[in-house]
Amino acid sequence: MVVRVVLLGTAAGGGFPQWNCACSPCTEARDGKLPSRTQECAAVTGNGRDWWLLNASPDLRTQLAATPALWPGPGPRDTSLRGVLLTDAEADHVTGLAELRGAAGLKVYATSPVRSVLAPARAALDRYAPWEWADSLADGGFVLAGGLVVTAHPLGAKIPKYVPAQAPGPAGPWVTAYRVEDLASGGVLVYAPCVGGWSPELDELCAEADCVLLDGTFYAADEMGTTIRSGAGQAAMGHLPVTGPDGTLAALARHPAARRIYTHLNNTNPLLDPASPARARVAEEGVEVLADGAELVL
Repeated sequence: MVVRVVLLGTAAGGGFPQWNCACSPCTEARDGKLPSRTQECAAVTGNGRDWWLLNASPDLRTQLAATPALWPGPGPRDTSLRGVLLTDAEADHVTGLAELRGAAGLKVYATSPVRSVLAPARAALDRYAPWEWADSLADGGFVLAGGLVVTAHPLGAKIPKYVPAQAPGPAGPWVTAYRVEDLASGGVLVYAPCVGGWSPELDELCAEADCVLLDGTFYAADEMGTTIRSGAGQAAMGHLPVTGPDGTLAALARHPAARRIYTHLNNTNPLLDPASPARARVAEEGVEVLADGAELVL
């Protein structure tokens, strides 16, 4: 078998269009002029039978219903979902866990701070069916059902806005990337939908990857101010822009051998428009923007 990846959703928090936004891109999406997108989430398998979610989108129910490979069966309550790998504790990456309540035996991987802040949710979910919660940063990584070997790599310490500033809890990284390797084929996926700054370690991960799913939240550093309101800014939002001398497009140019795909696109991002100069620019660099539901084979 080979690694299969389904892009269940590709938009940033709030989806596209956002329910409370009347900016030009969102208006065009409502008018059917631009394709809508659900909130970012992916699914991966090494054998076509055991599937693992990469984050848990608030739109998860809709995403699972739209993906035949993830439909239940053959028994009334059988499912091919085995668990979830969380990159962080952001609301748009963990809220979908509630949609999975009642599914016994799932395993969720996350860093210590993420598991800690989710303690109330964990207790509530365990009342429906017990899950196993594991450290994603365990020494040596971990092996998933289906023949996938995974290692988590720290990317930053951005704490979600809903967490009190002085909240007690364990130290450690809040944000990680995942390296997923198929034991049989040797295919390697790097999944990093939240990147606040480029690092040598991220360069190393991309250098050995067959496919990189990367944070494409913002196209430009001033995007939030120019599209929504003056002075909105994004420096504290934990997402490196696509363009600019320190942007991700320049970094990805160092790794032409990998298939490179942007995900987690904010509603302000001109990459949402297939006919935009922004989309043409990233395409010229060999970087893709794919629709919800796209399937990749490594």
